[in-house]
Amino acid sequence: MVKEEKSKRSEVKGDKDVKAVSVKKNENFSEWFSEIIQKAELADLRYNVKGLLVFQPWSVLAMEKMYGILETALQRKGHKPYWFPTLIPESNLKKESSHVKGFTPEVFWVTQGGETKFTEKLALRPTSETAFYQMFSTWIRSYKDLPFKTYQRANVFRYETKATRPFLRSREFHWIETHCVHKTKEDAMKQVYEDMETTKEVLHDNFGLPFIFFERPAWDRFAGADRTFAADVLNPDGKVVQQPSTHLLSQEFPKGFDVKFKDNDGKEKYPWITCYGPAISRIFASVVIVHGDDKGLRFPWSISPLQVVIVPIKDNDKVLAKAEELKKKIAETIGIMNVEIDKSEKSAGEKFNHWEMKGVPLRIDLGEKEIDAKKLSIFRRDLNKRESIDEKELVNYIHKIAKEFDANLVKQADHIFDNLVKEVSNMKEMKKIIEEGGIASCNFCSVDKEGAKCAEMVEKEIGAQVRGTKLGEENKIGKCAVCGKAGKERVYIARAY
Repeated sequence: MVKEEKSKRSEVKGDKDVKAVSVKKNENFSEWFSEIIQKAELADLRYNVKGLLVFQPWSVLAMEKMYGILETALQRKGHKPYWFPTLIPESNLKKESSHVKGFTPEVFWVTQGGETKFTEKLALRPTSETAFYQMFSTWIRSYKDLPFKTYQRANVFRYETKATRPFLRSREFHWIETHCVHKTKEDAMKQVYEDMETTKEVLHDNFGLPFIFFERPAWDRFAGADRTFAADVLNPDGKVVQQPSTHLLSQEFPKGFDVKFKDNDGKEKYPWITCYGPAISRIFASVVIVHGDDKGLRFPWSISPLQVVIVPIKDNDKVLAKAEELKKKIAETIGIMNVEIDKSEKSAGEKFNHWEMKGVPLRIDLGEKEIDAKKLSIFRRDLNKRESIDEKELVNYIHKIAKEFDANLVKQADHIFDNLVKEVSNMKEMKKIIEEGGIASCNFCSVDKEGAKCAEMVEKEIGAQVRGTKLGEENKIGKCAVCGKAGKERVYIARAY
Protein backbone atom coordinates (compact mmCIF):
# COMPACT_ATOMS: atom_id res chain seq x y z
CA MET A 1 0.00 0.00 0.00
CA VAL A 2 1.36 3.40 -0.99
CA LYS A 3 0.61 6.50 1.05
CA GLU A 4 1.74 10.05 0.46
CA GLU A 5 3.61 11.28 3.51
CA LYS A 6 2.45 14.46 5.18
CA SER A 7 5.62 15.03 7.16
CA LYS A 8 8.68 15.94 5.13
CA ARG A 9 12.27 14.93 5.72
CA SER A 10 13.26 18.28 4.21
CA GLU A 11 12.85 19.65 7.73
CA VAL A 12 15.86 17.63 8.87
CA LYS A 13 18.38 19.91 10.49
CA GLY A 14 20.85 21.25 7.99
CA ASP A 15 18.57 21.46 4.95
CA LYS A 16 18.02 25.20 5.26
CA ASP A 17 21.75 25.75 4.97
CA VAL A 18 22.00 23.79 1.72
CA LYS A 19 21.28 25.50 -1.60
CA ALA A 20 20.28 23.65 -4.76
CA VAL A 21 20.24 26.03 -7.75
CA SER A 22 20.63 29.73 -6.97
CA VAL A 23 18.57 30.94 -9.95
CA LYS A 24 15.14 29.92 -11.19
CA LYS A 25 14.93 28.18 -14.55
CA ASN A 26 12.10 30.37 -15.81
CA GLU A 27 13.81 33.60 -14.74
CA ASN A 28 17.37 33.10 -15.99
CA PHE A 29 17.61 29.99 -18.13
CA SER A 30 21.20 30.59 -19.25
CA GLU A 31 22.56 30.92 -15.71
CA TRP A 32 20.42 27.97 -14.55
CA PHE A 33 21.84 25.73 -17.29
CA SER A 34 25.44 26.72 -16.50
CA GLU A 35 24.91 26.08 -12.80
CA ILE A 36 23.28 22.68 -13.40
CA ILE A 37 26.27 21.56 -15.48
CA GLN A 38 28.66 22.53 -12.72
CA LYS A 39 26.72 21.41 -9.64
CA ALA A 40 25.49 18.13 -11.13
CA GLU A 41 29.05 17.44 -12.35
CA LEU A 42 28.13 16.86 -15.97
CA ALA A 43 31.16 18.45 -17.63
CA ASP A 44 34.33 20.34 -16.76
CA LEU A 45 34.95 23.33 -19.01
CA ARG A 46 38.52 23.96 -17.90
CA TYR A 47 40.18 21.86 -20.61
CA ASN A 48 42.78 24.05 -22.34
CA VAL A 49 41.44 23.86 -25.90
CA LYS A 50 38.64 26.32 -26.60
CA GLY A 51 35.27 24.78 -27.39
CA LEU A 52 36.15 21.32 -26.03
CA LEU A 53 34.95 19.94 -22.71
CA VAL A 54 35.58 16.98 -20.45
CA PHE A 55 32.48 14.82 -20.08
CA GLN A 56 32.21 13.68 -16.46
CA PRO A 57 30.86 10.30 -15.28
CA TRP A 58 27.30 11.48 -14.55
CA SER A 59 26.76 12.59 -18.15
CA VAL A 60 28.75 9.72 -19.67
CA LEU A 61 26.74 7.08 -17.82
CA ALA A 62 23.47 8.61 -19.00
CA MET A 63 24.68 8.96 -22.58
CA GLU A 64 25.90 5.36 -22.64
CA LYS A 65 22.32 4.29 -21.89
CA MET A 66 21.02 6.71 -24.53
CA TYR A 67 23.39 5.20 -27.09
CA GLY A 68 22.16 1.73 -26.14
CA ILE A 69 18.51 2.63 -26.73
CA LEU A 70 19.22 4.29 -30.08
CA GLU A 71 21.55 1.57 -31.36
CA THR A 72 19.06 -1.14 -30.38
CA ALA A 73 16.37 0.66 -32.40
CA LEU A 74 18.65 1.02 -35.42
CA GLN A 75 19.82 -2.59 -35.37
CA ARG A 76 16.22 -3.77 -34.98
CA LYS A 77 15.47 -1.87 -38.21
CA GLY A 78 18.29 -3.49 -40.14
CA HIS A 79 21.23 -1.09 -39.69
CA LYS A 80 24.65 -2.70 -39.26
CA PRO A 81 27.37 -1.05 -37.12
CA TYR A 82 30.70 0.11 -38.55
CA TRP A 83 33.74 1.95 -37.19
CA PHE A 84 35.31 4.32 -39.72
CA PRO A 85 38.60 6.23 -39.46
CA THR A 86 38.51 9.70 -37.90
CA LEU A 87 40.66 11.17 -40.69
CA ILE A 88 39.22 11.92 -44.14
CA PRO A 89 41.41 12.90 -47.14
CA GLU A 90 40.72 16.36 -48.56
CA SER A 91 40.16 14.75 -51.98
CA ASN A 92 37.17 12.84 -50.55
CA LEU A 93 35.55 16.05 -49.36
CA LYS A 94 35.95 17.61 -52.81
CA LYS A 95 34.07 14.87 -54.66
CA GLU A 96 30.71 16.57 -53.99
CA SER A 97 31.05 20.32 -54.57
CA SER A 98 28.18 21.64 -52.41
CA HIS A 99 29.21 19.34 -49.55
CA VAL A 100 32.79 20.60 -49.41
CA LYS A 101 31.59 24.19 -49.76
CA GLY A 102 29.25 23.70 -46.82
CA PHE A 103 31.77 22.10 -44.50
CA THR A 104 35.22 23.51 -45.39
CA PRO A 105 34.88 26.55 -43.07
CA GLU A 106 34.25 24.18 -40.14
CA VAL A 107 37.04 21.66 -40.77
CA PHE A 108 40.01 20.98 -38.50
CA TRP A 109 42.92 20.00 -40.76
CA VAL A 110 45.77 17.60 -39.97
CA THR A 111 48.81 18.48 -42.08
CA GLN A 112 51.70 16.68 -40.40
CA GLY A 113 52.51 13.39 -38.67
CA GLY A 114 55.60 13.47 -36.48
CA GLU A 115 58.19 15.34 -38.57
CA THR A 116 56.60 14.36 -41.87
CA LYS A 117 54.40 16.87 -43.70
CA PHE A 118 51.56 15.26 -45.64
CA THR A 119 51.18 15.76 -49.38
CA GLU A 120 47.41 15.87 -48.84
CA LYS A 121 45.58 17.47 -45.93
CA LEU A 122 43.48 15.19 -43.76
CA ALA A 123 40.25 16.41 -42.14
CA LEU A 124 39.12 15.49 -38.68
CA ARG A 125 35.71 14.26 -39.74
CA PRO A 126 33.04 16.95 -39.57
CA THR A 127 30.62 14.25 -40.80
CA SER A 128 31.30 10.97 -42.59
CA GLU A 129 29.46 10.88 -45.91
CA THR A 130 32.70 11.12 -47.85
CA ALA A 131 34.27 8.30 -45.84
CA PHE A 132 31.34 5.89 -46.08
CA TYR A 133 30.65 6.48 -49.77
CA GLN A 134 34.27 5.89 -50.72
CA MET A 135 33.78 2.36 -49.38
CA PHE A 136 30.24 1.93 -50.72
CA SER A 137 31.73 2.11 -54.22
CA THR A 138 33.68 -1.07 -53.49
CA TRP A 139 31.01 -2.93 -51.52
CA ILE A 140 27.87 -2.41 -53.61
CA ARG A 141 27.60 -4.24 -56.93
CA SER A 142 24.04 -5.49 -57.47
CA TYR A 143 20.44 -4.58 -56.70
CA LYS A 144 20.60 -7.65 -54.45
CA ASP A 145 22.93 -5.68 -52.14
CA LEU A 146 20.21 -3.07 -51.55
CA PRO A 147 19.01 -1.67 -49.27
CA PHE A 148 22.41 -1.32 -47.64
CA LYS A 149 21.86 0.14 -44.14
CA THR A 150 24.81 1.20 -42.00
CA TYR A 151 25.61 3.35 -38.98
CA GLN A 152 28.49 4.30 -36.78
CA ARG A 153 28.82 5.70 -33.28
CA ALA A 154 31.46 8.42 -33.39
CA ASN A 155 32.65 11.83 -32.33
CA VAL A 156 32.88 14.57 -34.95
CA PHE A 157 34.76 17.86 -35.03
CA ARG A 158 33.63 21.22 -36.35
CA TYR A 159 35.42 24.52 -35.98
CA GLU A 160 32.42 26.30 -34.53
CA THR A 161 32.95 30.07 -34.78
CA LYS A 162 29.84 31.09 -32.85
CA ALA A 163 29.75 31.21 -29.06
CA THR A 164 30.01 27.66 -27.74
CA ARG A 165 27.76 26.26 -25.02
CA PRO A 166 28.37 22.88 -23.31
CA PHE A 167 26.52 20.00 -24.97
CA LEU A 168 24.46 22.37 -27.15
CA ARG A 169 27.18 23.88 -29.32
CA SER A 170 30.73 22.55 -29.09
CA ARG A 171 33.65 21.91 -31.40
CA GLU A 172 33.49 18.20 -30.71
CA PHE A 173 30.28 16.30 -30.23
CA HIS A 174 29.24 12.70 -29.86
CA TRP A 175 26.67 11.22 -32.18
CA ILE A 176 25.42 8.38 -34.33
CA GLU A 177 25.25 8.75 -38.10
CA THR A 178 23.47 6.35 -40.43
CA HIS A 179 24.13 6.03 -44.15
CA CYS A 180 21.77 3.95 -46.26
CA VAL A 181 21.79 3.08 -49.96
CA HIS A 182 18.52 2.42 -51.82
CA LYS A 183 17.49 1.26 -55.26
CA THR A 184 14.93 4.00 -55.92
CA LYS A 185 14.09 7.49 -54.74
CA GLU A 186 10.82 6.15 -53.35
CA ASP A 187 12.71 3.58 -51.27
CA ALA A 188 15.03 6.33 -50.02
CA MET A 189 12.09 8.47 -48.92
CA LYS A 190 10.67 5.48 -47.02
CA GLN A 191 13.97 5.44 -45.13
CA VAL A 192 13.63 9.15 -44.35
CA TYR A 193 10.17 8.50 -42.90
CA GLU A 194 11.55 5.56 -40.93
CA ASP A 195 14.22 7.88 -39.50
CA MET A 196 11.47 10.23 -38.37
CA GLU A 197 9.70 7.34 -36.66
CA THR A 198 12.97 6.36 -34.97
CA THR A 199 13.28 9.94 -33.71
CA LYS A 200 9.80 9.76 -32.19
CA GLU A 201 10.41 6.34 -30.68
CA VAL A 202 13.71 7.33 -29.09
CA LEU A 203 13.50 11.07 -28.38
CA HIS A 204 9.88 11.29 -27.35
CA ASP A 205 8.84 7.87 -26.12
CA ASN A 206 12.13 7.04 -24.33
CA PHE A 207 13.74 10.38 -23.48
CA GLY A 208 10.53 12.37 -23.05
CA LEU A 209 11.39 15.18 -25.47
CA PRO A 210 8.51 16.78 -27.41
CA PHE A 211 9.48 18.20 -30.79
CA ILE A 212 8.13 19.39 -34.12
CA PHE A 213 9.51 17.87 -37.34
CA PHE A 214 10.08 20.43 -40.08
CA GLU A 215 11.26 20.13 -43.65
CA ARG A 216 14.02 22.69 -43.92
CA PRO A 217 13.86 25.37 -46.63
CA ALA A 218 16.26 25.22 -49.60
CA TRP A 219 18.78 27.64 -48.04
CA ASP A 220 18.98 25.57 -44.84
CA ARG A 221 19.37 22.09 -46.27
CA PHE A 222 22.25 19.83 -45.35
CA ALA A 223 25.16 20.46 -47.73
CA GLY A 224 24.51 18.20 -50.73
CA ALA A 225 20.94 17.20 -49.85
CA ASP A 226 17.83 17.28 -52.04
CA ARG A 227 15.61 17.38 -48.94
CA THR A 228 16.34 17.85 -45.23
CA PHE A 229 14.03 17.14 -42.31
CA ALA A 230 14.86 17.98 -38.69
CA ALA A 231 13.29 17.75 -35.22
CA ASP A 232 13.18 20.99 -33.24
CA VAL A 233 12.93 20.78 -29.44
CA LEU A 234 11.89 23.93 -27.59
CA ASN A 235 13.90 25.52 -24.76
CA PRO A 236 12.32 27.45 -21.86
CA ASP A 237 13.93 30.64 -23.19
CA GLY A 238 11.89 30.33 -26.38
CA LYS A 239 14.75 29.14 -28.58
CA VAL A 240 14.59 25.84 -30.43
CA VAL A 241 17.36 23.25 -30.54
CA GLN A 242 17.78 21.21 -33.70
CA GLN A 243 17.91 17.55 -32.81
CA PRO A 244 18.09 14.57 -35.23
CA SER A 245 17.98 15.50 -38.89
CA THR A 246 17.51 13.12 -41.80
CA HIS A 247 18.41 13.80 -45.41
CA LEU A 248 17.60 12.59 -48.89
CA LEU A 249 20.92 13.26 -50.60
CA SER A 250 21.30 14.42 -54.17
CA GLN A 251 22.66 11.92 -56.67
CA GLU A 252 25.82 14.00 -56.91
CA PHE A 253 27.10 11.88 -54.02
CA PRO A 254 26.84 8.44 -55.70
CA LYS A 255 28.06 9.99 -58.97
CA GLY A 256 31.03 11.67 -57.27
CA PHE A 257 32.05 8.46 -55.51
CA ASP A 258 31.10 6.14 -58.39
CA VAL A 259 28.58 4.19 -56.30
CA LYS A 260 26.65 2.05 -58.81
CA PHE A 261 24.64 -1.13 -58.88
CA LYS A 262 23.55 -3.48 -61.64
CA ASP A 263 19.75 -3.61 -61.64
CA ASN A 264 17.69 -6.71 -62.44
CA ASP A 265 17.29 -5.38 -65.99
CA GLY A 266 21.06 -5.68 -66.43
CA LYS A 267 21.67 -1.91 -66.53
CA GLU A 268 24.07 -0.02 -64.24
CA LYS A 269 22.34 2.67 -62.20
CA TYR A 270 23.12 5.19 -59.50
CA PRO A 271 21.35 4.50 -56.18
CA TRP A 272 19.75 6.98 -53.80
CA ILE A 273 21.45 7.60 -50.47
CA THR A 274 20.08 8.84 -47.16
CA CYS A 275 21.82 9.90 -43.97
CA TYR A 276 20.56 10.51 -40.43
CA GLY A 277 22.42 12.17 -37.54
CA PRO A 278 21.20 11.96 -33.93
CA ALA A 279 23.77 13.81 -31.76
CA ILE A 280 23.66 12.10 -28.37
CA SER A 281 25.54 14.89 -26.58
CA ARG A 282 23.13 17.48 -27.97
CA ILE A 283 20.07 15.33 -27.16
CA PHE A 284 21.46 15.00 -23.65
CA ALA A 285 21.38 18.81 -23.38
CA SER A 286 17.66 18.77 -24.18
CA VAL A 287 17.06 16.05 -21.57
CA VAL A 288 18.70 18.32 -18.99
CA ILE A 289 16.80 21.38 -20.19
CA VAL A 290 13.32 19.95 -20.72
CA HIS A 291 13.08 17.84 -17.55
CA GLY A 292 15.27 19.80 -15.16
CA ASP A 293 13.73 22.08 -12.53
CA ASP A 294 14.86 24.45 -9.78
CA LYS A 295 16.13 21.50 -7.72
CA GLY A 296 18.34 20.19 -10.53
CA LEU A 297 18.17 17.30 -12.98
CA ARG A 298 15.30 14.88 -13.51
CA PHE A 299 16.44 11.89 -15.52
CA PRO A 300 14.02 9.49 -17.21
CA TRP A 301 14.19 6.10 -15.51
CA SER A 302 15.53 4.40 -18.65
CA ILE A 303 18.64 6.59 -18.92
CA SER A 304 19.35 7.66 -15.35
CA PRO A 305 22.95 6.82 -14.35
CA LEU A 306 21.52 5.63 -11.04
CA GLN A 307 17.88 4.69 -10.53
CA VAL A 308 17.61 4.22 -6.78
CA VAL A 309 19.68 5.71 -3.96
CA ILE A 310 19.34 4.68 -0.31
CA VAL A 311 20.07 7.45 2.20
CA PRO A 312 20.69 6.27 5.77
CA ILE A 313 19.43 8.94 8.18
CA LYS A 314 21.76 7.62 10.88
CA ASP A 315 24.98 5.75 10.16
CA ASN A 316 24.62 3.16 12.91
CA ASP A 317 25.00 -0.59 12.44
CA LYS A 318 21.26 -1.25 12.47
CA VAL A 319 20.48 1.28 9.73
CA LEU A 320 23.48 0.38 7.55
CA ALA A 321 22.72 -3.34 7.78
CA LYS A 322 19.14 -2.72 6.64
CA ALA A 323 20.41 -0.46 3.84
CA GLU A 324 22.66 -3.26 2.58
CA GLU A 325 19.76 -5.71 2.77
CA LEU A 326 17.54 -3.38 0.72
CA LYS A 327 20.31 -2.73 -1.79
CA LYS A 328 20.73 -6.45 -2.42
CA LYS A 329 16.99 -6.90 -2.90
CA ILE A 330 16.75 -3.92 -5.28
CA ALA A 331 19.85 -5.01 -7.24
CA GLU A 332 18.17 -8.33 -8.01
CA THR A 333 15.37 -6.31 -9.64
CA ILE A 334 17.17 -3.53 -11.55
CA GLY A 335 20.87 -4.51 -11.47
CA ILE A 336 23.66 -3.75 -9.04
CA MET A 337 24.88 -0.71 -11.03
CA ASN A 338 21.51 1.02 -10.68
CA VAL A 339 21.30 1.19 -6.88
CA GLU A 340 23.64 2.81 -4.37
CA ILE A 341 23.88 3.59 -0.65
CA ASP A 342 24.98 7.12 0.25
CA LYS A 343 27.60 6.52 2.96
CA SER A 344 29.05 10.01 2.74
CA GLU A 345 29.56 12.15 5.85
CA LYS A 346 27.18 14.86 4.61
CA SER A 347 24.15 15.83 6.66
CA ALA A 348 20.83 14.23 5.73
CA GLY A 349 19.69 17.52 4.22
CA GLU A 350 22.82 17.78 2.08
CA LYS A 351 22.29 14.22 0.86
CA PHE A 352 18.67 14.91 -0.08
CA ASN A 353 19.62 18.00 -2.06
CA HIS A 354 22.59 16.25 -3.68
CA TRP A 355 20.52 13.41 -5.10
CA GLU A 356 17.69 15.69 -6.17
CA MET A 357 20.29 17.77 -8.01
CA LYS A 358 21.59 14.59 -9.64
CA GLY A 359 18.09 13.68 -10.82
CA VAL A 360 17.98 10.13 -9.40
CA PRO A 361 14.41 8.85 -9.90
CA LEU A 362 13.88 7.25 -6.46
CA ARG A 363 15.44 8.00 -3.08
CA ILE A 364 14.78 5.79 -0.05
CA ASP A 365 15.24 7.69 3.22
CA LEU A 366 16.02 5.08 5.86
CA GLY A 367 16.08 5.57 9.61
CA GLU A 368 15.34 3.55 12.74
CA LYS A 369 11.72 4.74 12.67
CA GLU A 370 11.20 3.19 9.21
CA ILE A 371 12.94 -0.03 10.21
CA ASP A 372 10.85 -0.48 13.35
CA ALA A 373 7.60 0.25 11.48
CA LYS A 374 8.62 -1.92 8.50
CA LYS A 375 7.81 1.06 6.31
CA LEU A 376 9.90 2.81 3.68
CA SER A 377 9.89 6.53 2.97
CA ILE A 378 10.48 7.09 -0.76
CA PHE A 379 10.96 10.39 -2.58
CA ARG A 380 9.90 10.37 -6.25
CA ARG A 381 11.72 12.81 -8.50
CA ASP A 382 9.12 12.60 -11.28
CA LEU A 383 6.36 13.96 -9.05
CA ASN A 384 8.61 15.66 -6.45
CA LYS A 385 6.67 14.04 -3.65
CA ARG A 386 7.25 11.53 -0.88
CA GLU A 387 5.42 8.23 -0.49
CA SER A 388 5.34 5.64 2.26
CA ILE A 389 5.12 1.94 1.43
CA ASP A 390 5.24 -1.34 3.33
CA GLU A 391 8.74 -2.76 3.14
CA LYS A 392 7.42 -6.06 1.78
CA GLU A 393 5.99 -4.18 -1.23
CA LEU A 394 9.36 -2.72 -2.29
CA VAL A 395 10.05 -4.96 -5.30
CA ASN A 396 6.52 -4.60 -6.69
CA TYR A 397 6.68 -0.86 -6.07
CA ILE A 398 9.92 -0.51 -8.08
CA HIS A 399 8.46 -2.54 -10.96
CA LYS A 400 5.46 -0.19 -10.92
CA ILE A 401 7.58 2.98 -10.86
CA ALA A 402 9.86 1.68 -13.63
CA LYS A 403 6.80 1.51 -15.89
CA GLU A 404 5.17 4.82 -14.99
CA PHE A 405 8.12 7.12 -14.25
CA ASP A 406 9.04 7.95 -17.86
CA ALA A 407 5.37 8.18 -18.83
CA ASN A 408 4.95 10.88 -16.17
CA LEU A 409 7.89 12.88 -17.52
CA VAL A 410 6.59 12.55 -21.08
CA LYS A 411 3.13 13.72 -19.99
CA GLN A 412 4.60 16.74 -18.21
CA ALA A 413 6.91 17.62 -21.10
CA ASP A 414 4.24 17.25 -23.78
CA HIS A 415 2.76 20.55 -22.66
CA ILE A 416 5.92 22.44 -23.61
CA PHE A 417 4.47 23.59 -26.94
CA ASP A 418 1.03 24.45 -25.53
CA ASN A 419 -0.03 27.92 -26.64
CA LEU A 420 3.47 28.73 -27.92
CA VAL A 421 2.74 28.39 -31.65
CA LYS A 422 0.85 31.48 -32.78
CA GLU A 423 -0.41 32.41 -36.23
CA VAL A 424 0.77 35.81 -37.52
CA SER A 425 0.13 37.81 -40.68
CA ASN A 426 2.90 40.42 -40.62
CA MET A 427 6.37 41.21 -39.26
CA LYS A 428 5.05 43.27 -36.33
CA GLU A 429 2.96 40.37 -35.03
CA MET A 430 5.84 37.99 -35.73
CA LYS A 431 8.30 40.05 -33.69
CA LYS A 432 5.90 40.19 -30.74
CA ILE A 433 5.43 36.40 -30.67
CA ILE A 434 9.15 35.70 -31.02
CA GLU A 435 10.10 38.15 -28.26
CA GLU A 436 7.55 36.49 -25.98
CA GLY A 437 9.39 33.20 -26.49
CA GLY A 438 6.93 31.66 -28.93
CA ILE A 439 6.97 30.19 -32.42
CA ALA A 440 5.32 32.13 -35.26
CA SER A 441 3.33 30.37 -37.97
CA CYS A 442 2.65 32.32 -41.15
CA ASN A 443 2.19 32.32 -44.90
CA PHE A 444 5.46 32.62 -46.78
CA CYS A 445 6.27 33.35 -50.40
CA SER A 446 8.55 30.35 -51.01
CA VAL A 447 10.81 27.83 -49.27
CA ASP A 448 12.84 27.53 -52.47
CA LYS A 449 15.75 29.85 -53.18
CA GLU A 450 13.52 32.80 -54.11
CA GLY A 451 12.28 32.96 -50.51
CA ALA A 452 15.80 33.41 -49.12
CA LYS A 453 15.53 37.22 -49.17
CA CYS A 454 12.48 37.16 -46.93
CA ALA A 455 14.27 34.72 -44.60
CA GLU A 456 17.24 37.11 -44.44
CA MET A 457 14.89 39.94 -43.48
CA VAL A 458 13.43 37.83 -40.66
CA GLU A 459 16.95 37.05 -39.45
CA LYS A 460 18.09 40.66 -39.63
CA GLU A 461 15.06 42.42 -38.13
CA ILE A 462 13.84 39.82 -35.63
CA GLY A 463 16.85 37.57 -35.01
CA ALA A 464 14.81 34.46 -35.82
CA GLN A 465 14.99 31.77 -38.49
CA VAL A 466 12.54 30.14 -40.86
CA ARG A 467 12.56 26.60 -39.46
CA GLY A 468 10.57 25.10 -42.35
CA THR A 469 7.24 23.50 -43.19
CA LYS A 470 5.28 20.65 -41.62
CA LEU A 471 4.78 17.56 -43.76
CA GLY A 472 1.22 17.26 -45.05
CA GLU A 473 0.05 20.60 -43.70
CA GLU A 474 -2.23 22.52 -46.05
CA ASN A 475 -1.36 26.11 -46.84
CA LYS A 476 -3.93 28.75 -45.92
CA ILE A 477 -4.67 31.32 -48.62
CA GLY A 478 -2.98 34.59 -47.81
CA LYS A 479 -0.03 36.88 -48.38
CA CYS A 480 3.56 36.32 -47.31
CA ALA A 481 3.95 37.83 -43.84
CA VAL A 482 7.29 39.37 -44.89
CA CYS A 483 7.05 40.67 -48.48
CA GLY A 484 3.28 40.68 -49.04
CA LYS A 485 3.39 38.51 -52.17
CA ALA A 486 1.17 35.48 -52.59
CA GLY A 487 1.91 32.95 -49.87
CA LYS A 488 2.83 29.56 -51.32
CA GLU A 489 3.83 27.85 -48.07
CA ARG A 490 3.00 27.85 -44.38
CA VAL A 491 6.23 28.12 -42.40
CA TYR A 492 7.28 28.23 -38.76
CA ILE A 493 9.69 30.83 -37.41
CA ALA A 494 11.66 30.74 -34.16
CA ARG A 495 14.96 31.67 -32.61
CA ALA A 496 17.44 28.82 -32.45
CA TYR A 497 20.74 27.71 -30.96
